[in-house]
Amino acid sequence: MNTEHLFPHNTNDIARAGYLLRAGELVAVPTETVYGLAADASNAAAVAKIFAAKGRPADHPLIVHLAGLDQLTRWACEIPDWLPPVLTQLWPGPLTVILKKQPHVSDVITGGLPTVGLRVPNHPVLRDLLQQFDLAVAAPSANPYQQLSPTRAEHVLAGLRGKIAAVLDGGPCTLGTESTILRIDHDHAEVLRQGPLSAATLQELLPVPVHTPVRHQHAVSGNKKVHYRPRAHVQLLPSEALQQQWPQRHATTGKRVGALVYSAPLDGDTTAVLRVPPTHHDYRQRLYAALFELDQRGLDEIWVELPPQEPEWADIHDRLQRAAGSADERESATDQH
Repeated sequence: MNTEHLFPHNTNDIARAGYLLRAGELVAVPTETVYGLAADASNAAAVAKIFAAKGRPADHPLIVHLAGLDQLTRWACEIPDWLPPVLTQLWPGPLTVILKKQPHVSDVITGGLPTVGLRVPNHPVLRDLLQQFDLAVAAPSANPYQQLSPTRAEHVLAGLRGKIAAVLDGGPCTLGTESTILRIDHDHAEVLRQGPLSAATLQELLPVPVHTPVRHQHAVSGNKKVHYRPRAHVQLLPSEALQQQWPQRHATTGKRVGALVYSAPLDGDTTAVLRVPPTHHDYRQRLYAALFELDQRGLDEIWVELPPQEPEWADIHDRLQRAAGSADERESATDQH
């Protein structure tokens, strides 16, 4: 399959993306978080193509992206009265809510669950596409299953070229990691995936308690123990340990080692070192792109300086822990893939 590279400044390309989606094809689209692999959410056969293209298990639910809050009741039911007013403050934005699905919502989207994940993305290109063609799209990250999420069109093409119809190039993603996932009940809410919106921020807006379980059994996007991983093995190191071990890295490991740092100065050959900004927002925006760049250098290992142990960095720690995983978890993930 020839994967078309489309550009939103060209009205013909926007029309082409809409046509392909309406025809049941897959189109990678930009969001403010990461690029999503989109299929018309009303077309179960088209949605099923997502799982084949990504190598994603069929029981792993997808998130449906809506053009606006007015579409919420098309896809969800038993919505608490307090929720729509809250969502007017949070949508469009990086928040996915888990609600009971409408009967027509395909089990292909939900992985057989009675609930569906919904959000309104905050990217002008995607919102224009959804509104112009009256679409809702199922769209997990546009990458092979459990690999690095793409934040640029070229990242999508590196992983899925020849497997999807097109990528709509909206430039670099402004946030850089996936949305916060919040399961909604009438009298409480649970953060099931850390993201740009913290539990503390959500608690300020929600009239019910917001819980963040240390562990949970809910199936949601991006919640596998091994996820968001480059080809190179990721090892997480405190700043001091990274500084001490870096000079002897080749003798100790016998491998090609690179590093991702935000503060630690490293001595010697630093051609395989990338420095990311020390602020949470800027670090998050750069994280996946930096790991992708290091991975393109043919490294065996990427040593990552552990970020600050502060509550606002919880989403970054979540992504890095899943990118690193354990040896057993990585082997198991490869077997499942």
